[in-house]
Formats: sequence, C-alpha cells, structure tokens
Amino acid sequence: MATMLNRALASCVYAVIVTASTLTTAAPCGQANSVPEDNKRIVTDAFDRWAAGGTTFFNDLLHESVVWRIRGSGPSAGEFRGRDVFIDRAVRPFASRLSTPVRPTSVRIYADGDHVIAHWEGSGVARDGKPYANSYAWILLMQDGKAAEVTAYLDLAPYDDVLRRIPLPAR
Repeated sequence: MATMLNRALASCVYAVIVTASTLTTAAPCGQANSVPEDNKRIVTDAFDRWAAGGTTFFNDLLHESVVWRIRGSGPSAGEFRGRDVFIDRAVRPFASRLSTPVRPTSVRIYADGDHVIAHWEGSGVARDGKPYANSYAWILLMQDGKAAEVTAYLDLAPYDDVLRRIPLPAR
C-alpha cells in the first residue's frame, strides 16, 4: 500500500512540476509572441519588403556592429565586422555590377530561439546582360530585433564570377 501511495504522490508532484513549468513559459493571452516567432516575423517582413522592391534590407535588418561571415573557399569568403563595412566591402561592389538588383524569389524562414535561418533563392541581371542566380542559406543570431551575427552560405562561383567579369563602375 505504501508503494502505491508513493507512486501516486510522485505522479502528482511530476504533474504539478510539468504544469507549473508550462504556465511560466507560455505567454499569457494578449501578450506578444515568443522570441522565435518575433524574430521570424522580423526577418520575414524584411525579405518581403526586399522582394517587393525595397532597398533598405541590410540597414533594416542588421545591427550596426554585426559580424557577417561568408563561408566558402572563393575570394569573397571572409568576415566583415560592422554593417557599414559589410555594405561597403561586399554589398555595394557586387550590386554596382548589376543592371537589376538581386531580389529574393523564394524564401523559407525557420526560427529557434535567438537564431533564424533564411533559405532563399535570388536572381538579378549583371550589367553585361547575363543572368545571376544563386541559392543562399543565412543563419542569423538576433538580438533586440536586429541580426548581430550572420553566417552566409552560397555558391561563391557565380558570385565571384560577376565580380571578376564585370568591371567596377567609375565613381
């Protein structure tokens, strides 16, 4: 009989602990979404604006002291510290070689805690009339609604080809 009572008591204690932990981690009615949902919405909204023709994607999404890492083995792989450094050294030199900017054509966003993964396809046209298309996977570490760190994976061959093939316009 004592064994049955101990098991019943243990089950009750377990149920109370599980219920209490659920109540303390769930958002009450009327409160904001969870951190992953908020982060996913922020990134999704930024991609939606970019796809619709927006030009402020990186300023909207990146923390001013972001660390952006491009993984791979091409000449464009590397690390950029700071939003302005990244835009000046990676975004502008590439964008200036295009006659139509890269736009996201297919975007899938996943979120887990402070991390958001954006898996997307993008296309544009180089200044020589040749199409540019690539597939990207960006892992973003979000802090206070902005990406503080980004690790970018893409096929660097077509990216570097545009940089090599199209001369940088004169200022």
